[in-house]
Amino acid sequence: MYDFAVLPTFDVAQVDAAQPGIWRYRHALGLPFDAPQVTLGEGNTPLVWSEAFGRQIAFKLEFTNPTGSFKDRGTASLVSFLRTRGVTSAVEDSSGNAGASFAAYAAATGMQARVFVPSYAAGPKRAQIEAYGAEVIPVPGPRTNAAEAVQRAAEQGAVYASHAYMPQGILGYATLAYELFEQLGQAPGTVIVPVGQGGLLLGIGRGFAALQKAGLIMALPRLVGVQAAVCAPLWSAFTYGSLGLETIAEGETLAEGVRVRHPLRGDAVLQLMVATRGQFVAVHEDQILAGRDQLAHRGLFVEPTSAIVWNALEQVVERISPPIVVILTGSGLKSYQ
Repeated sequence: MYDFAVLPTFDVAQVDAAQPGIWRYRHALGLPFDAPQVTLGEGNTPLVWSEAFGRQIAFKLEFTNPTGSFKDRGTASLVSFLRTRGVTSAVEDSSGNAGASFAAYAAATGMQARVFVPSYAAGPKRAQIEAYGAEVIPVPGPRTNAAEAVQRAAEQGAVYASHAYMPQGILGYATLAYELFEQLGQAPGTVIVPVGQGGLLLGIGRGFAALQKAGLIMALPRLVGVQAAVCAPLWSAFTYGSLGLETIAEGETLAEGVRVRHPLRGDAVLQLMVATRGQFVAVHEDQILAGRDQLAHRGLFVEPTSAIVWNALEQVVERISPPIVVILTGSGLKSYQ
């Protein structure tokens, strides 16, 4: 696993409003100076206000990114980096959204892509990956089997364009924090985020930390990470300490995108939550589709993985500070549920 020895700083004077989406913040992406601008129009997603549980909530519509999920922010940065290394073919593993995003950006740059997915991955996501021209390799069993399969391919010489092991995507996700600061005119009081590997949560946290270091905000927002109760290792570790990890299983969940038994950056995510006075919330299966329907009735159609935020919001709404931002990570068009 890789990370930056020194994180890039955020300088408001270097924000280039003439550039599209996340590339307005190129100086904070940590890319080599010669990295090409690989873009399909990711970033600059809408912030829509709606009432929920008696509070005004700002929903960040990450499902409006080019391939229908927040992953595009990270993939644009990662593929840009790979191009500086002359990579023309790479492999990735994914439950769906990261694979679709990688396949799209690989296609846009002429890169050959192979994506290892668990066999249970939603049909629309697999079809999306294939539509971009990538080779889809279904792997039977739990999500960890796909991760092990792609690592074997890497051991045989394939370039592993991992959204989990490589750090470029995290700084791509950090641009979400910069956008929220600009859209709200201040830092949020609370940000609620679905969590699998934890890269999005970590990126958002790093983004707000960069804004604080730049003197643009006084305090970090409180972060609330959301996991499916049947596979909630970060919730368990945060709630019960190391003993909590002994009983965690990789249970089947409608929220397939957060079905991660061993988050690679778990320690960093847990440290971030302590620093932001954050918390984790676990959502039971019978609440997921109900949450999706409640969001849809507000005009916001998301996949089950994204819908877990609704019940999480209900659990914490009386104890969190405004402005309250909820990240809607993936489009409802990606799921048959």
